[in-house]
Amino acid sequence: GKRARKTSAMEPTIPAAVKDAIAHLADSSEPLLNASLSELTSLNQAETELLKATWPDIETQRRRQIVHRLVELAEDNLELNFDSIFKYLLKDPDVEVRSQAIEGLWENEETSLIEPLINLLEKDSSEQVQSASALALGKFVLLAEHNKLRSGYRDRLQKVLLGIIDDKNRPIEVRRRALEATAPLSLLEVKEAITEAYQSLDPRLKVSSIHAMGKSLDSAWLPVLLKELTSPDAEMRYEACGACGEFEEAAAVPALAELVADSDADVRLAAIQALGKIGTTQAQKSA
Repeated sequence: GKRARKTSAMEPTIPAAVKDAIAHLADSSEPLLNASLSELTSLNQAETELLKATWPDIETQRRRQIVHRLVELAEDNLELNFDSIFKYLLKDPDVEVRSQAIEGLWENEETSLIEPLINLLEKDSSEQVQSASALALGKFVLLAEHNKLRSGYRDRLQKVLLGIIDDKNRPIEVRRRALEATAPLSLLEVKEAITEAYQSLDPRLKVSSIHAMGKSLDSAWLPVLLKELTSPDAEMRYEACGACGEFEEAAAVPALAELVADSDADVRLAAIQALGKIGTTQAQKSA
């Protein structure tokens, strides 16, 4: 048959449904419709450009609603992919929109995201965005530790995150998230950073150190974790439960079993989840 006429590069055709969906975003008088937002999945370059041309005119509250809803839709339906939008929104003037965009890219493991996230971690004006970026870099740290990234990336992540942890001028919130992100790296400097956080007088750093011990999977931390299961602080008990679950540590079972009746609801749930993980592993071993 005859070949279809190629659309010239100058005028790519954008489906009417996508055009309508982008126009719908800008109309603040209309409630946001999921069906319309779903049309924005897997936008190509021309469609993304149309969105970029429209976006700056949308008022802040509406932009927040849109990105929030896109994150929810992508979580509920794995077929939907709004990554091209989320990448663009990393540069949005609004803190809330930038933070949500980082969350939206949670599943994305493209190494092209590492530098933009590092840039936000080091230079963004918002503590919230810096913290979200640190956490998002954590998945790349995990890939690096499992040798799924080139060693250059591992070195870069290690240098940046340890630099943030060591920078006492940084907000505690950002430093603790960097510590949690870097925990999987089996490096002496990381172990030292976790130790220092655990000995810190700041309760938030201390809580993050327990979380980091679980992520590190270094069995040298087990005595500390078992001890913290009986901490007077509910947050410490909660993190210790999670960490013992990560280790799938049978020695933690008696203490975890007691925490199933803890006064704190979050601790009770964490204890049950940890026991579930440990039980599954033990059952597999004895099978």
